[in-house]
Amino acid sequence: MHPTTKLLFFLITIIIPDKAMSQSPIALADASRPKPQMQLSDRDKQYKRIHQFALRLILLLRFDEAKALLEDHLKDHPNDVESHYLMGVWHSRQRQFELAAERMEKAIEHGLPAGRVVAGPRALFRGARQGSAFFEDVFEAFKTRLVHGPLVGNVTDSSASFWVRTASPSTFTIVAAKDSDFSTSRHITYGQTLARNDYTGVARLDGLSSNTSYFYRIEINGEPATGSGNNHQFQTFASPGEHTKFRVAFGGGAGFVPPHERVWSTIEAFDPQALLLFGDNVYIDDPESLIMQRYTYYRRQSRPEWRKLTAKTAVFTIWDDHDFGTNDCWGGPEIDSPFWKPHYVFRTFRENWANPGYAGGNAQPGCWYTFQVGDIDFVMLDCRYYRTNPKAPNPTMLGPVQKEWLKRTLCDLSGTFKVLCSSVPWDFRTKGDSLDTWNGFQAEREELFSFLETNQIEGVLLMSADRHRSDAWRIDRPNGYNLYEFNSSRLTNQHVHKEMTDQGALFSYNKKQSFGLVDFDTTKDDPTATYSVVSIDGEIIHEITVRRSTLSASR
Repeated sequence: MHPTTKLLFFLITIIIPDKAMSQSPIALADASRPKPQMQLSDRDKQYKRIHQFALRLILLLRFDEAKALLEDHLKDHPNDVESHYLMGVWHSRQRQFELAAERMEKAIEHGLPAGRVVAGPRALFRGARQGSAFFEDVFEAFKTRLVHGPLVGNVTDSSASFWVRTASPSTFTIVAAKDSDFSTSRHITYGQTLARNDYTGVARLDGLSSNTSYFYRIEINGEPATGSGNNHQFQTFASPGEHTKFRVAFGGGAGFVPPHERVWSTIEAFDPQALLLFGDNVYIDDPESLIMQRYTYYRRQSRPEWRKLTAKTAVFTIWDDHDFGTNDCWGGPEIDSPFWKPHYVFRTFRENWANPGYAGGNAQPGCWYTFQVGDIDFVMLDCRYYRTNPKAPNPTMLGPVQKEWLKRTLCDLSGTFKVLCSSVPWDFRTKGDSLDTWNGFQAEREELFSFLETNQIEGVLLMSADRHRSDAWRIDRPNGYNLYEFNSSRLTNQHVHKEMTDQGALFSYNKKQSFGLVDFDTTKDDPTATYSVVSIDGEIIHEITVRRSTLSASR
């Protein structure tokens, strides 16, 4: 793409994303972008793909094909809310606003959260508020109601961050207290949601007590938030270095599948203090379309099961290929190339989470960072932004800047357990001959593992996602410092990968959707980390306990 064209695309889609698509250059920009595959294979007919495909056709101005696809799906699924929603989008793009309103009302009647109409993407509904009283009424109802959120993130022993999306640019207030009537020891902070950030904002609350449960409520422009804006709780973490008992849920592979969204309620029932999402969190697969990226996030963020869980449980995230680019992709060594890396994907990711950090920010984009819970250290890695072609000479998954940061960080960590979190599996056996895992970057993995041994960095555990099942692996090392890997990545996905016990996995499970649950207990004389595989129905399928005494070369 010519630099001038890039600049024009940036100005249109980033600065004024709500321009009416049917009469503006944004339509031409989306229509002229490199076209993704335009045939749905049997594998692509999963629920998470069908409506993305329909939206892609709309963005490419292929309206007849989009309508045919949606109507065909509605023949077999007449109450499918997402199909009715996108038919509403279709009518809106034809400027048939009353017909669009009828479709949206039908979708809401069958369970679509009304916030989806407000969220949009708004560029698809420009003109609808003036063309139909229904749209104006929905927006009016959200004047003091959150569109999405609250989502708790970046929790420490003394602070927490809160992410929200509102209907219009707003000031929001977080009020927290140890008592439910907020009568004493109130903590207050403020944030702003901005149109240029897709009407999202993050507010940080400081001065909290460690290991303490807090109630919190939200105000929008000075008014108490209605709907899901109140009556929430969260808990701070143990102080740095303190022995602790800590439960974390983790996973990946969370494509949008309405019957499987109940997994978030199952996770909530196990009451983890944190939720770690290791990529393929929403499945975008369209890095050059800001509209598609936002639409895909909105589907998840509107679900009541998701909102209830993330309003109380600290969320920490990284991305993988389907959130960052397309299947098995690599971003390459450059910061600004391809153009979509910093201006679309990195921007959208930061708009939708409340992580402790984002690598080096705009100067050095990425999603790597660390956080600490008592005497447990977590290191979250970005395995896509600077990854190079694994078939080229001297490939790197992390890139030189992140790798040097990782080495410095590892030397500084003092936790009883040090958890290295990767979006793709560490063990070479997990995906056959594929080079998409660390199998494609064997020299770099050996460099890191040898670094642990040379510098006597003990207590390391490995966690990962990507494969559509839940596994446990042991990576045997020549000097006896064997590394254990906990892998889970079928939170909601329909698509499944085969079990791997015949390839050496300690256990492997793919029968149902599942997630990983890890219970750390560093109060013991020999601290433990117990990994449990839990099905979407709450069944504990497999379990393994790793003792701290086994995680060293001198054992």
